[in-house]
Amino acid sequence: MKKLVVVAVLSVLFVFVVSSAFAAGATGTARSNVGCGLGTMLFQNNADQSSLLQAFQATTNATLGNQTFGVTSGTSECKQPTKFVSNERLNEFVVANMDNLAKDIARGHGETLEAFADLMQVPSEKRPEFYQKLQSSFAKIFTSENVVLANVVDNVAVVSSTK
Repeated sequence: MKKLVVVAVLSVLFVFVVSSAFAAGATGTARSNVGCGLGTMLFQNNADQSSLLQAFQATTNATLGNQTFGVTSGTSECKQPTKFVSNERLNEFVVANMDNLAKDIARGHGETLEAFADLMQVPSEKRPEFYQKLQSSFAKIFTSENVVLANVVDNVAVVSSTK
């Protein structure tokens, strides 16, 4: 019975890989089809004309999670986004100043809020409106006492993008 299950699983995986290979097609270069990552580095230019190799390349990139790591770290032949550094600084700032940021947002002004707006790249002429939006949406940003960094930053993004 165990052998039958193993054979069935392997068969399904094989069908998936082969069907993915045909679905990927051979149009364009492999790099533009599957992006950066370990799979891209391993197969290099050998996958350009082979949909099967492109499927293996994409599977390697996705399965090992190295494509995501490559994008955030700028490794595995991936290019780091230009705004990544400012986002990293923003995250570090929020972690280090969460309590002061909450107080300043509640007041609608303050040094910590000014620094936060600077890291968010809010133009100075739009800051009063930005501060007011955050202040009026305080409960939507700081949803609980145990709110975490990612939620605060995401909530600010949602609140500041609404009209």
